[in-house]
Amino acid sequence: MKADHPPRAAETPNMRILMLLVAGVLFMEFLDGTVITTALPAMARSFAVSAIDLNAGISAYLFALGVFIPISSWAADRYGARRIFASAIIIFTVASLFCGLANGLVTFIAVRVIQGFGGAMMVPVGRLIVLRHTPKDRLISTIATLVWPALVAPVLGPMIGGLIATYASWRWIFYLNIPLGLFALATAIATVPDMRAETSRPFDWRGFFLSSSGILMLLYGAELFTGANINITRATLAIMGGALLLVAAFSYLKRAAAPMLDLHAFGIPTFAAALRGGSLARAAIGSAPFLLPLMFQLGFGFDAVRSGFLVTAVFVGNLVMKSMTSPILRRFGFRHVLVWNGVFSVLWLFACAFLSPDTPQIAVLLFLFVGGLTRSLQFTTINTVAFADVPQQQIGPANALFSTIFQLSLGAGVAFGAIAIRLGSFVARTIGAHSHAVEYHIAFALVSLAALISLVDAIQLERGSGDEFAGRESKAISRQQ
Repeated sequence: MKADHPPRAAETPNMRILMLLVAGVLFMEFLDGTVITTALPAMARSFAVSAIDLNAGISAYLFALGVFIPISSWAADRYGARRIFASAIIIFTVASLFCGLANGLVTFIAVRVIQGFGGAMMVPVGRLIVLRHTPKDRLISTIATLVWPALVAPVLGPMIGGLIATYASWRWIFYLNIPLGLFALATAIATVPDMRAETSRPFDWRGFFLSSSGILMLLYGAELFTGANINITRATLAIMGGALLLVAAFSYLKRAAAPMLDLHAFGIPTFAAALRGGSLARAAIGSAPFLLPLMFQLGFGFDAVRSGFLVTAVFVGNLVMKSMTSPILRRFGFRHVLVWNGVFSVLWLFACAFLSPDTPQIAVLLFLFVGGLTRSLQFTTINTVAFADVPQQQIGPANALFSTIFQLSLGAGVAFGAIAIRLGSFVARTIGAHSHAVEYHIAFALVSLAALISLVDAIQLERGSGDEFAGRESKAISRQQ
């Protein structure tokens, strides 16, 4: 396929501009999943509904992402990566405009589904474009840049949404996407190379139905667990139904001639470890930006401004680690970083259970800054090792599979945090604990246990896994000799 070969010299894009473009649209997409959470009361007043009803707007967006991400690779091969990427930006931007203009809940939800469809094409196709045009020796730093939006958006989103809703109109949350989208579109047309398969494969309707339905059911079940009035039976049935559909999809995709999602990359140990243990780690570590503000405000009694100020220390840690990730991976290798930084991440999550309203603020800021460092390094290492041993001709299918499971694990992070809080509340009532924050302390302990379990896959990796990819050839050769 044409897309599987390095681009000709005339087609070679300016990689720095391309990387920043893709990171920018990824940030827009991830931010829109979280930015409206603190603006829900203001939006509810505009629509004359309850704030709880507006949760459907968040869910619709995330559901659309999960359902349509599996078709991204097929669409890029069939119609060309540049056309799909540019079209996705147009859809996302126009949908943002109509989100801002919406005057009713039904209209808003419908437009959020369309916006989610645009985002579903932007995320994996953008990552695919970068993966196919980045030399192997620069891929670690590139993926570190692409991971950054997923790390930062959950931290900054609620704060940005709250500021806009307080000092302007909630509609500007969506209007701000318009100039950004127009700039991204112009840049995409000028810089994104035209990649497509020489022969198009037929659309796999059965694979699409099984995989998308399974993802939709899992996300729906996770959403039910985060609601104010949880229906445990319905949530459990939805998750079980989604799991069964995904098992059926896995069985079908393994034997399909032209599957919607190609599972061959699962045979690569580093890729499989990044998806199995890595997904659990992303869900556990990714729950921290959800748990921390709740603990600070509902458990400790801090106001939203103080809580937001403290959580930004996590963002600063993410930002500082970005420039340090490549040297650390080249010095220590993927396996050592995954295991030892994973241990630090587990200890950090567990230590969150010992924070209290009396903990000095400077100590909390330093503690959260360190958490941002470990969180960023673990996320980037997981996302990078996934492609360390993937052959160039499998980059497209592997990226589609990775993007699908990546979206699931991000959605699971919030649900996992919510479930941990409910279990923490149950344990607190059972043991007769009366502290307002005890359920959050127990939740962090449970989340740290999940992060610990996620290390099993990293420990089982062979020594030297991905060393060549990390620029550690000499050490890998010396061990073999």
